[in-house]
Amino acid sequence: MLNEDLNDDTRCSDRSIAGLSLSVIIPTYNGAEQLRELLASFTIQTVTPDQILIVDSSSSDGTTQVAEKYNAEVIVIDRETFDHGSTRSMAAKKARGEILIYFTQDVLPVHRRVLENLVRPIIDSDDIAVSYGRQLPAFNASEAAAHLRYFNYPEESSIRSFADRNVSGLKTVFVSNSCAAYRKTQLADINYFRNGLIFGEDTCAVGRLLQQGRKIAYAADAAVYHSHNYSWSEEFRRYFDIGVLHASEKWLLQTYGSARNQGSEYVRSGISFLCKRRKYGLISDFVVRIVLKYLGYRLGLHYRRIPRKMIPNLSMHKRWWNGKELV
Repeated sequence: MLNEDLNDDTRCSDRSIAGLSLSVIIPTYNGAEQLRELLASFTIQTVTPDQILIVDSSSSDGTTQVAEKYNAEVIVIDRETFDHGSTRSMAAKKARGEILIYFTQDVLPVHRRVLENLVRPIIDSDDIAVSYGRQLPAFNASEAAAHLRYFNYPEESSIRSFADRNVSGLKTVFVSNSCAAYRKTQLADINYFRNGLIFGEDTCAVGRLLQQGRKIAYAADAAVYHSHNYSWSEEFRRYFDIGVLHASEKWLLQTYGSARNQGSEYVRSGISFLCKRRKYGLISDFVVRIVLKYLGYRLGLHYRRIPRKMIPNLSMHKRWWNGKELV
């Protein structure tokens, strides 16, 4: 449920955002109920988007009707043509806003200043090309899902630059298009998002923007509820796909290094998290998940050595492999 602790008189006009126009872009597929909650939350935000653009992959559950009810503009594409990069790039080019705000259909703002707080870093500094928000566990989140969110999205806001790669490694380019804002002109400078990736279009975009001397802001005060309760097999498949991304986009690891130090810190943090909650029985589950993530990632890094017929069964994005050649 949206936190409504702000009074109506705190609502900002469009001009209070330095005269910059805002376009919200949401890819959807059979998410009518989730989208209804998300769009309803926009009506009480302190900043009003100038445009809400829905890119729907031929839903059959009334998603587009929900979007139209909230006066969103709708673009319908074939489900088979959806691509994490090119679909978002297409929407960016059609969007009228100077700042592009990306959400996924399954997020929900925590409070009424999410849009305002998300775009504020971009407005306050010309060097900042991207701002992404904090993701908190959804109300039905498992302990594993909750810990992952708290680990990846701390309470303190921060700003990162290309130089931070020497300390933070791959964590320097951490971002999520589930809740992120981009300055359109700077996104256009890198030709928007990379096409044809298994996923990780946001990570690659940030990596290229940082190389150009831009900065990325983490806006902890722009919080949304968003998490996934993955099964053991889903944990494996997701990290297999991360390995595939890093094998396909070798420049990420070559430029920013690995996240090895983050891995050991994550293990310590997870065990501490469960102990503080007296969930001792879940420590073994956590360890199994760590092992599966590691195995999935290592296999993904070497996916070209795996028999072609086996690969889709190891991946969370099975359709992505249709017609793919292992080059």
